[in-house]
This record gives sequence, structure tokens and C-alpha cells, in this order.
Amino acid sequence: MGVRDDQKQATREKVLVAARDLFNDVGYEETTIRAIAERAGVSVGSVFTTFASKAEVLSHVMEHRLSDLYAEFDRVIPFLRGSTADRLCSIFAIHYEFETRRVKLFLAHIAASYSPSVDPSVTPYGRNERLTDMLRDVLDEGVRRGEVRADLDQQVVIDVLKAAYAWNYRIAANSGGQGDALVMSAAMDRQILSLAEGWRPR
Repeated sequence: MGVRDDQKQATREKVLVAARDLFNDVGYEETTIRAIAERAGVSVGSVFTTFASKAEVLSHVMEHRLSDLYAEFDRVIPFLRGSTADRLCSIFAIHYEFETRRVKLFLAHIAASYSPSVDPSVTPYGRNERLTDMLRDVLDEGVRRGEVRADLDQQVVIDVLKAAYAWNYRIAANSGGQGDALVMSAAMDRQILSLAEGWRPR
């Protein structure tokens, strides 16, 4: 890369770090592009040269964070044990433990996903292909082990699991943005065990 490309990448990184911290500290709605630029030490024009909108900045912040999370999963997944339900519980417990480190940031991500004005450059919550693939792999393994019905509509189960995961963040929202990973994981465990009643072979 040339000097110009290096500078552009450096600006991008500064903007993402500044935005991540501001979204988590003061919230998505309260954070302005001007505030992000000031925190990053760059001009407002530089932010708009790199990103089309605040929503796109949030999308890239979350994408950057998820790369760290899934690097961890790449190490952990081969060691998951137990039933299909146990494995799913473990996957979501790891997600809660990770996201509650910056719970207001994740709440902003969920909220932005339901905005009617979400632009095409944004990857909203629920469109994470890595999570989808991971859940499908667990369900496929459950079918092979005889724990999950072969005729199960896996996409419906995956959608419900993602919805339940996001719904449990209401616990964090209702406590002023203080996320308790153990409480949310316990709620998710109960939901997964309930779903497991429906996917068992008949």
C-alpha cells in the first residue's frame, strides 16, 4: 500500500475505536459524527470519506468486534461437549460473556437493526453468517447423533435462537445497561431446553 492508503487505513482504525467507545459510553443515538471525529482526532470530512453514515460506522465496529469473538470460537468449538442443547447453551454463554463487556454497544447494534431507515451498507443483527453456520453445524451433528429430528426446519430453530438471544438483552436494558452474562445465559439455557423438547426424534 502507498502512503495515502496507509493514512486512510489509520484514519479508519481511529474512527472505529473512537466510535466503539462513544457508542458504549453515551449510546448510539447520542453519539454524533462530529463527536466521533473529535474523539478520533480527525476531521468530520475524513469520517464521511471513509463511511457513508453513522449506521455504517456501527456496522463496521460490530464486524471488527465479531472477528475477535469468532477467532476465540475457532479455538473453542472443537472442545465443546455434551448434548445438542448443551453445545448451544455453551455457544450463547460465550456470546453473552463477550458482548456484556460492552453491553451498551451491543444494545445499540440490536436497536439499529430494527430501524426502518437502515441503509444497505449496514449488516444488522441476525445476518451474522458465522453464527448461523455454527448453529447449523451443531444441529446437523445433533441429527447425526440421533438427538435432533431429521425433518426439523433448522432455519426456523436458528431464527428463534437468535431472537431469544437478542430478547434476553432486555435484562441488560432494564438494568440501565448493566449486562449480567450469567443471568442472561441462564435465561437462554431455559429457552434452549424448551426448544429441545420440540426437536427430539418422535
